[in-house]
Amino acid sequence: MNYTSFIVKIIEKPCQTFVENQIPLTKMTVQIPQVRNNSNETYMRLSIWGKLGYDLTQYYHINDYIIVEGYLSLRKDNLNNSLLNSFPRVELSVYKIYPFVFGFGNSLIEK
Repeated sequence: MNYTSFIVKIIEKPCQTFVENQIPLTKMTVQIPQVRNNSNETYMRLSIWGKLGYDLTQYYHINDYIIVEGYLSLRKDNLNNSLLNSFPRVELSVYKIYPFVFGFGNSLIEK
C-alpha cells in the first residue's frame, strides 16, 4: 500500500484545470518540512481532484501548513539539459486535507 499522510507547506499558488467531462484538477507544489540542519529542501507535487481542489484554493494560502492524505506515485520528468534522460518525481494524489498551521496573512491572490 502506498497510502500515506504528510505535513506540508504551501509554497505556490495552485493551478486549476479541467479534464474530460469538466472534472476539475488542481495541481500545486509543496515543501516537506525537515528537522535536520542541511540546505536540501524536499518538494512534492500534489494532484487534487474535484471540489476538494476548489476548497483548497478558497481556504488555504501560501505559507500555510496542511496535513494531506493520499496515494503516492512516481512520475517521469524528461529534462533535456540533464545528463540523465529522466528521473522519477514524487506526486501525491490527495484524498483528504486538514489545516495544521496558518501563515501570517499571505494570500494566494497577492503572489
